[in-house]
Amino acid sequence: MRFSRLVEVACLTASLLAAACGDDNQSGGPGPGDPPGNPPGNPPGNPPPTGTGDPCRDIPALPAAYADWPQLAPAIGKDDAIEAQIAGLVAKMTLPQKVGQMVMGEIAETKPEDITTFSLGAMLNGGGSWPGNNRADAASVWRDLADSFFAASPTIDGVKIPVIWGIDAVHGNNNVRGATVFPHNIGLGAAHDACLAQMIGAATADEVRATGQDWAFGPTLAVVRDDRWGRTYEGFSEDPTIVRWYAEAAFKGFSSLDPDGKHLHGILPTAKHFIGDGGTTDGTDQGNNQHSEAELINLFGQGYYGALGPGGGQTVMISFNSWNDPTPGAAHPAQGKIHGSKYLVTDVLKNKLGFDGLTLTDWNGHGQVPGCSNADCPQAVNAGIDLFMIPARADLVAFIANTIHEVNLPASDPRHIAMARIDDAVTRILRVKARQGVLGSATPPSQRPGATDAGLLHRELARQAVRESIVLLKNEAVLPLARPTTKKILVVGNGADSFAIQSGGWTISWQGADVTNGDVPAGAGETILAGIQATVGADKVDTITHPADLATVDYTQYDAVIAVVGETPYAEGQGDITGSMTLGREAKYPGADVKAILDAVHGHAVPVVTVLLSGRPLWVNHELNQSDAFVAAFLPGSEGGGIADVLFRKADGSINVDFTGKLSFSWPKTDCETPLNVGDASYDPLFAYGYGLTYQTQASTVPTLDETQTAHGCNPNTVNTDVLPILNNTGAIDPYNLYLGADPNFNQLVEGPGATLNATVASSGDVMTVTGSSTLTVDLQGDGRRAQWTGHGFAQIYMQQVTASQDLSGFRDNDGAMVFKGILNEATTAQLTAQFTCGFPCRGVVDISALLGPVGAKTTFKIPLACFVPANATDPMDFSIVNAPFQLQTTGKLDFTFAEISWARHAAKDGDAAVCPTPGVAIPAP
Repeated sequence: MRFSRLVEVACLTASLLAAACGDDNQSGGPGPGDPPGNPPGNPPGNPPPTGTGDPCRDIPALPAAYADWPQLAPAIGKDDAIEAQIAGLVAKMTLPQKVGQMVMGEIAETKPEDITTFSLGAMLNGGGSWPGNNRADAASVWRDLADSFFAASPTIDGVKIPVIWGIDAVHGNNNVRGATVFPHNIGLGAAHDACLAQMIGAATADEVRATGQDWAFGPTLAVVRDDRWGRTYEGFSEDPTIVRWYAEAAFKGFSSLDPDGKHLHGILPTAKHFIGDGGTTDGTDQGNNQHSEAELINLFGQGYYGALGPGGGQTVMISFNSWNDPTPGAAHPAQGKIHGSKYLVTDVLKNKLGFDGLTLTDWNGHGQVPGCSNADCPQAVNAGIDLFMIPARADLVAFIANTIHEVNLPASDPRHIAMARIDDAVTRILRVKARQGVLGSATPPSQRPGATDAGLLHRELARQAVRESIVLLKNEAVLPLARPTTKKILVVGNGADSFAIQSGGWTISWQGADVTNGDVPAGAGETILAGIQATVGADKVDTITHPADLATVDYTQYDAVIAVVGETPYAEGQGDITGSMTLGREAKYPGADVKAILDAVHGHAVPVVTVLLSGRPLWVNHELNQSDAFVAAFLPGSEGGGIADVLFRKADGSINVDFTGKLSFSWPKTDCETPLNVGDASYDPLFAYGYGLTYQTQASTVPTLDETQTAHGCNPNTVNTDVLPILNNTGAIDPYNLYLGADPNFNQLVEGPGATLNATVASSGDVMTVTGSSTLTVDLQGDGRRAQWTGHGFAQIYMQQVTASQDLSGFRDNDGAMVFKGILNEATTAQLTAQFTCGFPCRGVVDISALLGPVGAKTTFKIPLACFVPANATDPMDFSIVNAPFQLQTTGKLDFTFAEISWARHAAKDGDAAVCPTPGVAIPAP
């Protein structure tokens, strides 16, 4: 392990932790979220330690509740010389240069020459985006690209103004092959160790420097209040106390603050996402936070007070979610999308909190503000956002032109942007670059300290983090296991030998689900199985992959069975628990397979130790009942061997490493017990906040648990029989698959079993391609599917239920509509028809060419089912036997991105529903 800056953060001082927010701290009793301990009726555990005298582990209480947003005392103050230099530069910059500084391009589309042409201020690579689109690129290739960005950066008045490159380094520099992948934040919160959080921040800074970036888009400072949220694992805790404590520590690790109080030596961490993303209704990603402003201040704001005050944070990413205060008479009741809220971005963050760094959008977040698009949003500029993340080059170019135009509008125009707002944004961007030491620097990224492959080596620290973050929930005097002598250990489960499942989302790719063990080079990590084999000897370990094979096992050969089971990876909204799903029956948790495995290995007089890999607390009562010991390991990352360190004794029989982890999220008693948060009036978890056994508490008192499941899912407000989902941001909805076709004899599966969407599929005759990637965005990152017709002949895309059909006549009879969203990427004269089929030649057709919006603009299509007419006079049309409820067909040249397909009752009466076009001649069947 390279220590570099880690030595200086080996332990925080008691005085540092005593003031969680610098000079703004107030005296007072426990704040909101302080743990009440284990309520009666819950299994006994050891709550997080306090009063131990260990400044790394004692959680400082929150200050007394704030009546208003507190004025922070930031660790980095203004430097008169820097301010004068920046003012001189801003005065000499042209308006196009200023607006260029306010824009961030993405490496997949924006090239170094664009930096020169537009004077761009920043670059990013999204999750699953790599130099040359090659996930196997070495660190040196990343540094080469960073150098090319540096070389292309503008020079103004003799001063080099380099772009700063940001990367989603959310648990290590996780996009990069060979980088150390630390446990996700949900595990780090369970460690209750601020020194560990600070060391991991510093180590991640080293790893980002190694590949030439300046900036990490993390850590997430959400206080997670509903475990249905697909980003739960990015949060440290449901308790704002831990979030504030960790935010300060992590930011100090990332930034390596200079003692002069005016500079930093590390990289830029990002406080995200401001504000309230962990408190949306039903845990919906990018949804609506409907808490009061007092709760926003005292609950969801706490992480920002630690990060931006004593943590010295310089960048804040604005959140996708909305905020609408439901309090009667609220001063600010309807803010809507926070990207458009001047109150929250300027009045609160910049003025009341006193933040003088830069604010930035999330991925096209400004495009979600009503009246805006990805290419144009004066409301977000005027709200106070300084830097705009715009991944598509065409949108980037248009945004610069539109913003310049809006500055030149008369002040009376509602879309006018004042020059003072532009100057403020550019000043903040240059201030951050100066504080980081890159403004005016002649040193390219590859020549900066730490820009070497050695910066990617932090395995020892990661293994320590794994040991500290796992939590023992049940132990019937089974653990720690003795090392086998005459018998063996049997290891089973989908997570035993899988870097993907033990690491979760944001690992190599955005979603992380396509990661293979081959993506982790030798010497850069260890699966849980490999760690067990290394601990006890490979000859003492058997492993079985398929549940069916467990029926014939001779269990007398084994001292113990270790079942390593878990969720398949997900990120952002693709991990949301929606509709009929529950905490025990969610899309990413293979519950049936896990049940089959544990049922097979249970009851053979051999102890069963279950290790659960998950990004949230799950309802696993059956799994607990079938296990003699149960470990919540969350998402430990690349160093799975740390789990074996704790599960097994030393060779001499003594304890090797004891459990120290304590839950920072409450554990549900039922499969829909969410929201579930410490301090709730009706708080009744299975395992309370702070629970966690050690080897000093050998016997646990977990009784046989109720396994009754909820019939209709955890989302009674969103389970809507009036809507038939066909494709959403998670992909094709079962039982539908996505196909393309050029004639009746060529029908290519694009998305569904056995197909990988993240590729281009071309039909015969080169008439059409369909592409999906993490950069395609209609509403959510990666939700789009891009169809490109070459115009060489007939082609279609369609969603089809292959083996059956459905009676959808109820949608027609109740003013239903076909609903989807789309973006026209290039101007066209092609005719486009929307169709459904009821078994060829049975189909309905409507010409939607006139509904295509302007190029680059998102259009919501609501096509009344009454508009559909038979393909020709002799064809039937029967809504009772629909097998393909969505098709788009053309013979012309067309480039169109689509997303979020459904049929919806009553939608034909919506104000934005289409008016049925005059029936025309349909495209003839090929």
